[in-house]
Amino acid sequence: MEINTINASGLSKMFLAGAKNLESKKEWINELNVFPVPDGDTGTNMTMTIMSAAKEVSALDNPDMKTLAKAISSGSLRGARGNSGVILSQLLRGFTKVIADVNEIDVDILCEAIQRAVETAYKAVMKPKEGTILTVARGAADKALELVETTDDIVFFVDEVIKEADRVLARTPDMLPVLKQAGVVDSGGQGLMQVLKGAQDALLGKEIDYTIEDAPTAGSGVIKISAETEQEIKFGYCTEFIIVLNKPLTAKQEKEYKSFLESIGDSIVVVADDEIVKTHVHTNDPGLAIQTALTHGSLSRIKIDNMREEHQERLIKDAEKQAALQAQETEDEKQEVAIDKEMGFVAVSIGEGLGQIFTELGVDHMIEGGQTMNPSTEDVLEAIMKVPAKTVFVLPNNKNIILAANQAASLCEDREVVVLPTKTIPQGITALINFIPEQSVEENKERMLEEINNVKTGQVTYAVRDTVIDDKEIKEGDYMGIGDAGILSVSADIANAFTEMVAAMVSEDSAIVSVYYGEDVSEEDAEGLANAIEEQFPDLEVELQMGGQPVYYYIVSVE
Repeated sequence: MEINTINASGLSKMFLAGAKNLESKKEWINELNVFPVPDGDTGTNMTMTIMSAAKEVSALDNPDMKTLAKAISSGSLRGARGNSGVILSQLLRGFTKVIADVNEIDVDILCEAIQRAVETAYKAVMKPKEGTILTVARGAADKALELVETTDDIVFFVDEVIKEADRVLARTPDMLPVLKQAGVVDSGGQGLMQVLKGAQDALLGKEIDYTIEDAPTAGSGVIKISAETEQEIKFGYCTEFIIVLNKPLTAKQEKEYKSFLESIGDSIVVVADDEIVKTHVHTNDPGLAIQTALTHGSLSRIKIDNMREEHQERLIKDAEKQAALQAQETEDEKQEVAIDKEMGFVAVSIGEGLGQIFTELGVDHMIEGGQTMNPSTEDVLEAIMKVPAKTVFVLPNNKNIILAANQAASLCEDREVVVLPTKTIPQGITALINFIPEQSVEENKERMLEEINNVKTGQVTYAVRDTVIDDKEIKEGDYMGIGDAGILSVSADIANAFTEMVAAMVSEDSAIVSVYYGEDVSEEDAEGLANAIEEQFPDLEVELQMGGQPVYYYIVSVE
């Protein structure tokens, strides 16, 4: 089979096939996350980015190449989420700049478009890192240059380019030690490969469903909770208790106890000493766990939560909240924002407590998002336009949102936009605290940039798989304290993980420790850990606040 040219109709099918293939593999790509934390979202971000463009493409009726190029570029730019999504949108932007002015694509045009795609994407990243999606894209571009003078057959050309890109992807662990240690290839690079392979399938004429479904809209009046969603929760009851031992467990007894728990559930955490055994298990029969535990002593602090019920309630609340937000946004869009001040703020955050803190510190518009739910370029752009100020400071508060924020700033025509590269919630809070309304934009920008670099951030979450990172052995279910530069602590006990992390962050110059506890932490437990830090470091001021954030039990800043 030989193909020498591709028209707009053919390219449209290739693009849609690439988008659909990425969508089908997104969860697998999410699992390539280097850190074993429950926030792997590369696959999701890239999928939402390309599907934003795919919806625009699928709405076109017999487009020419220029119209198709505009739909791909505009849709992906505005829908871009996360660093990987922004880079993908820039690859598509560069590619479409070349093809927009032709009626058909041959090998020469295809090669030129690939070169422009890589050039555009590299320019969008301030400090490109090798061993990433950029490296995979460049490998494809280099192979395209090598082949362009030797063949007119697009089928052969594409096949060889994809094979080379796959070889480069396989070598990414040798370029980034953290990938090798985690035993994975770069997730962004793998996402790009799925787009290319899907497009290749369409080129070869394979049978593909090109239908792009619109996202369900809130406001339909119906909230559905699928059976599949509930089935994802294999064990329905989160069961926790402490055994006050009649006598210390032998090594054999402890092993048998753990084995029994593994036979009835998962997410097992057993921490034993001579007097007590702390137990955590997800199971469908909490009674069995309790009966077995009673053979070793008496029980205290028994806590059993129905996770399916909680999941349903959360889905309902999320759906209702989304419906209310969309209704409010529709109302807001009807009202033109009148500019009435010099400077204003947009911040990205999630959690009732954190949202309130940002609002009290002067943020004009909040974007709900963060780990696992990065806002799109369009989301940031819309938020900017709702701020009644000549200059709008944007606080991404997450390293995976900074590129999308920068992209939104470049698209904004009606406001001056300054993106402060805040990588964490504490950095965003510090920036706001150091804002002085009476001073100029430049003076405030300079001061805030200086101050955010003085903040150390730590976050406590749990591991979703066994791995070794930063020479620390991590087991599924362990608690991890993650600092700015890597993992600071690992423990089967959340209190140990928290205190070891804070101890690693504190230095002679430290003065204040701020603790924000998440939605899954009780105020009592949070106060206990804050008191422990005060006792360990009596010269430090410790502040405790309810953050309400998901995924991370604690967010800590040290200044």
